[in-house]
Amino acid sequence: MQMTFRWYGDDDPVKLWQIRQIPGVTGIVSAVYDIPVGEEWPLELILELKRKIEAAGLQLSVIESVPVHEHIKLGLPGRDRLIENYRRTLRNLGQAGIGIVCYNFMPVFDWTRSQLDYELEDGSTALIYEEEVVRRMNPLTGELQLPGWDSSYRKEDLQLLFEQYASVDEEKLWDNLSYFVKAIMPAAEEAGVRMAIHPDDPPWPIFGLPRIITDEAALDRFLRLYDSPVNGLCLCSGSLGANPANDFPDMVRRFGRESRVNFVHARNVKITGERSFEESAHLSSAGSLDMAEIIRALRDIDYAGPIRPDHGRMIWGETGKPGYGLYDRALGAVYLNGMWEAIGKERAAGQQ
Repeated sequence: MQMTFRWYGDDDPVKLWQIRQIPGVTGIVSAVYDIPVGEEWPLELILELKRKIEAAGLQLSVIESVPVHEHIKLGLPGRDRLIENYRRTLRNLGQAGIGIVCYNFMPVFDWTRSQLDYELEDGSTALIYEEEVVRRMNPLTGELQLPGWDSSYRKEDLQLLFEQYASVDEEKLWDNLSYFVKAIMPAAEEAGVRMAIHPDDPPWPIFGLPRIITDEAALDRFLRLYDSPVNGLCLCSGSLGANPANDFPDMVRRFGRESRVNFVHARNVKITGERSFEESAHLSSAGSLDMAEIIRALRDIDYAGPIRPDHGRMIWGETGKPGYGLYDRALGAVYLNGMWEAIGKERAAGQQ
């Protein structure tokens, strides 16, 4: 597998030279961040990003994300123009030599948490999700600032979106996803770009909005929309693992043997109640997920794609984008690589 690291561009407090010094990290996960959602990404901007990363001795391994416009998710008139822009972006990414694109199909809100700076027992801070707190939140007040979503929405924009989604249930959202997938995948195949849909985070409905990429059955249904290796998954242990009913290592083995795992996000979560969790250190004993078993599963399928340490705690007094500090994610990368090496050598020795 290839160890990668998320980087948010020149404004990111974490610098490329710092990432380059993390043992085993060779790839960068990034995006072109100044293009409005729904517009085509110009080839020259993609190449500029790629050159900047390569100049630091790293590789632009994954684009995360090319956002999907809400009109596509809603199935509104005009979606075909937006989809055509998406197809053009994929062709430009392919021309630039970018092989993987991660995206999601979550209505309105991306990954969502109830608190950004919850203090853990060791004094570090982490992202948490408490169902009772989220239930009391009202995204239409104009005062709510949720972590993980586009805060550029005005109050009236959100009000309209909620009115439009009132007629979109899970099956309608599936229909709109199917329409999108069948429209873009031929362009992805032509461009040599593998797509990786990210599961919903958390994997259940929020604020009355439907969410559909939530469990093994949903992943299986999604893959059957378009039967091609380019139509693949970003398996995120923290997203799917927030629901104890999801057996993440089993999903890795099943969908990996079908050659449909195109990207992996690795992080640990500690389940604190029904539909409630806190993000922990990557170490297996720190959370509710067995990270060693997850790495074994990736070894079982001979996974050769990119993986990144996902959200980390803020430790050692670091400030910056919550969940995306340098230090804890660097520890996570080294921890994951260490397990990968140890399991590989253990198996090699057993075959001698």
